[in-house]
Amino acid sequence: MGVCKKSALARLNRLLVSHRAIAPADLVVPTILSDSRTGSNLTARARSAIVAFTSGFGWSAVLWLRALNWATEMNFDLSHALRWMTTTLLLFTGAGCSQPSSLDSAQSVSLSGAKPIQIGLSFQELDNPYFVVMKEAAEEAARSIGAELHITDARHDVTKQISDVEDLVQKGIDILLLNPTDSVGIEAAVQAAHSAGVVVVAVDAQAQGPVDSFVGSKNYDAGRLAGEALAKTLGEKGKVAILDGIPVVPILERVRGFREAIAKHPDMTIVDVQNGRQERSTAMSVTENMIQSHPDLNGLFSVNDGGAMGALSAITASGKDISLVSVDGLAEVVDAVIRGGPFKATVAQFPRDQIRVALGLGLAKYWGAEIPAQIPLDVKLLTPENAQGFAW
Repeated sequence: MGVCKKSALARLNRLLVSHRAIAPADLVVPTILSDSRTGSNLTARARSAIVAFTSGFGWSAVLWLRALNWATEMNFDLSHALRWMTTTLLLFTGAGCSQPSSLDSAQSVSLSGAKPIQIGLSFQELDNPYFVVMKEAAEEAARSIGAELHITDARHDVTKQISDVEDLVQKGIDILLLNPTDSVGIEAAVQAAHSAGVVVVAVDAQAQGPVDSFVGSKNYDAGRLAGEALAKTLGEKGKVAILDGIPVVPILERVRGFREAIAKHPDMTIVDVQNGRQERSTAMSVTENMIQSHPDLNGLFSVNDGGAMGALSAITASGKDISLVSVDGLAEVVDAVIRGGPFKATVAQFPRDQIRVALGLGLAKYWGAEIPAQIPLDVKLLTPENAQGFAW
């Protein structure tokens, strides 16, 4: 196995293991190999090759063994199948080699001249750097496999997002990566895509309806960690408020986690909850109102970093001693945490990992593999002690 393939596999392993999203290799590989539903059509040579290829790389063996079995059933040449799977592994890791041509990426995926895979990516918004990073990672991944990527921006308008998804389906997409602006309101679009035979993977926020899989952060943990950090900063006492956001599952879960963390401290009280819509200007105005309504406010939790930067402006202008915590890991927030001042901590997510795993799952499903219903990815509390050097 070449150095590039080893590097790709090692990086994929680290990516999934770091988020505790995989089963141990010594359990996964024997289980899959002994499963007649997935192994019966594999030749001895194919079995040997896939074990050598994925041994020690955990949960990836599930997807790639099943994908190879499907390729064998379709009578694809084994060498093409292995190269095809290697390309997908590189997709997870963001092109483990500097030159995609070293693996003949486009040929191995298109499988002897088949048309490029059509991927639709529907965002709730693209004004947020968090989603811009996702977009960049998706574009890089799509290029690495010779796929065509179609991107839309709903601008937080669920009616527009439904129309966007309908347009993507009309374009003949094979896979839809959906970042919903309204987890419930988007159901009709999910159903339409599913009925058209499109593989649907929700990213970052869950979507109601027949999605094939969901990849997102452990948002309850994010809220809980932020709440614990704020409690520690305030000496486990004081009045705090929540700068809320749009009604999608991740935001609801962050708020739930924060509330439960604060509830463990009897001398802490949540005195206000207002919606900053995760936008800097709106959040600044809302925070100003909360500070005026609660002049003795001690702490604030923002459901995202974009809104938190607006809140930081309001707190700074007020001259009050109000501690701020948030979720995301935005670069300017990390800098603010390191500098000290009102911003005490942010709970980082990993947007590049989310989109790579989501696209990998979508491809595996499209190629005939069974995929998990969801992959939760870990989050990380960043404080002045450990934030230096962090980047998405």
